[in-house]
Amino acid sequence: MATKIPATVVTGFLGAGKTTLIRHLLENANGRRIALIINEFGDLGVDGEILKGCGIEGCGDDDVIEPSNGCICCTVAEDFVPAIQKLIDRADPPDHVVIETSGLALPQPLVRAFNWPDIRTRVTVDGVVTIVDGPALAAGRFAADEAAVDLQRAADDNLDHETPLSELFEDQLACADLVVVNKSDLLGAATGATVEGIRAQVRPGVSVLEASRGAIDPLALLGLSIGAEDDLEARREIHHHHDHDDDGDPEGHGHDEFESHVLDLPEIDAPDALLAAIRSAVERHDILRVKGFAAVRGKPLRLVIQGVGPRIETYYDRAYDAGEPRATRLVVIGQSGLDAAAIGGVLADAAR
Repeated sequence: MATKIPATVVTGFLGAGKTTLIRHLLENANGRRIALIINEFGDLGVDGEILKGCGIEGCGDDDVIEPSNGCICCTVAEDFVPAIQKLIDRADPPDHVVIETSGLALPQPLVRAFNWPDIRTRVTVDGVVTIVDGPALAAGRFAADEAAVDLQRAADDNLDHETPLSELFEDQLACADLVVVNKSDLLGAATGATVEGIRAQVRPGVSVLEASRGAIDPLALLGLSIGAEDDLEARREIHHHHDHDDDGDPEGHGHDEFESHVLDLPEIDAPDALLAAIRSAVERHDILRVKGFAAVRGKPLRLVIQGVGPRIETYYDRAYDAGEPRATRLVVIGQSGLDAAAIGGVLADAAR
């Protein structure tokens, strides 16, 4: 019997560091041929572009697939199954497939999809890795543990009921075979309590590791040999998010709580002014995530911008191709009701 190709599902909330972890994994693959399925929330394929543009061998267009019909946990038949088939049908199939879900996705529907007849005998879920934003969790954001919820309730009477964010977080932890507490370098004295809080929520035997900038040894991420599709009962959803039709296709799980807007801006003169405007917009509006690229006048390289709340990271990743437009494009993600016009106006003024 032919050996199944292992696949790792990487899940986690918006801005937890999934793409950064995958980039580190590719940089340290040691010759292992890794293919990617990247599914992000929003209209601008930023995560896939970051990985394609990272200059790492084996990170080309043929090795990165970006489903375009929305969250793949809600479009398993239309997007995920064809994507995985495209990779395993290649003349030179990959040694390993890594699937980055959107921050709003549940891993359980993807794991169930590996039992589809077309792929069951050829690919297996090596493991489910959930990335957690350590500082956000320590501050009580996007956390479902009782202590964090109690702190939020004490500050705001509107938090008497669980939010869709906390339910998604719980279900991502429930499916995990490995949890990575990312940005641990920013936790300080809260590190121990944050890690122990996660350990108290996951299934027995699930490892919880700390990481800074997604730097986890590939040996800890790949080769877990879990076969998660054969262990669905142990990782079932705590909350019921999906309705299923006769074909078993899931539909919707609170995505209407979020929205994204793509902002097209001109080439900029001063990156610091744009970053200051982004921070100002985050303070004034309910923005969860900002990510994209900026063209800086006089610079041959593209500037990558990734922000989670007030924390914004930037770096130059690659030179512009011949004929490629030098423009700035950002995707802003937040809860429903974002004033996209106001946000765009503030950032456009800073870009001039």
